[in-house]
Amino acid sequence: MLTVHVGSSVGWLGAIAAYISLNVPALASGDDQAVRAAYLMMDVVMRYALVPLATLSLVTGVVQALGTPWGLFRHYWVTISLALTTFAFVILVLHLPAVGEMARTAADPETDVSHLGGDLLHSIGGLAVLLVPLGLNIYKPRGLTRYGWRRTRQISG
Repeated sequence: MLTVHVGSSVGWLGAIAAYISLNVPALASGDDQAVRAAYLMMDVVMRYALVPLATLSLVTGVVQALGTPWGLFRHYWVTISLALTTFAFVILVLHLPAVGEMARTAADPETDVSHLGGDLLHSIGGLAVLLVPLGLNIYKPRGLTRYGWRRTRQISG
C-alpha cells in the first residue's frame, strides 16, 4: 500500500508538472495551433492523469493512515496532510468542467482562441499546496492532536 501511495503521489506531482507545461503555451503562445493543442491536451492530462492519480493518492493515504500507528487524526502532520490533499483534490475536481469547456472551445476551428482564458493559478497553486504534505510526510514533525493525546493515554493507562 505504501508503494502505491508514494507512486500515485509522485505521479500526481508529475502530472501537475505536465499540466503546467501545457498551461504556459496555452496562455502565452501567439500560435493558434499551439494554443489549441495545449488546451486539448490539458483536458486529457487532467482527466486521464491528474484526477486518477489524485484519487488514488487520497484513497491510499487514508488507508495508510488507518492501517498504521500514525492514525488519521492522532498527529498534526497526518491531519494537515489529509486536509491539504483533500482540498487540492476538491479544487481539481471542481476545475474539471472549466478545463473541459476550454478544450471543447479550442477544438472548434472557427473559434478565436486568443481570448480563451484560463490561468496558471490552479496548476501552480496545486503544486505548491501538494509540496506541503510531501514535506510533512517525509519529516513527520512531532505533535499529537488532542485526540492523539487521549488515545495515547487510553492505550498506556
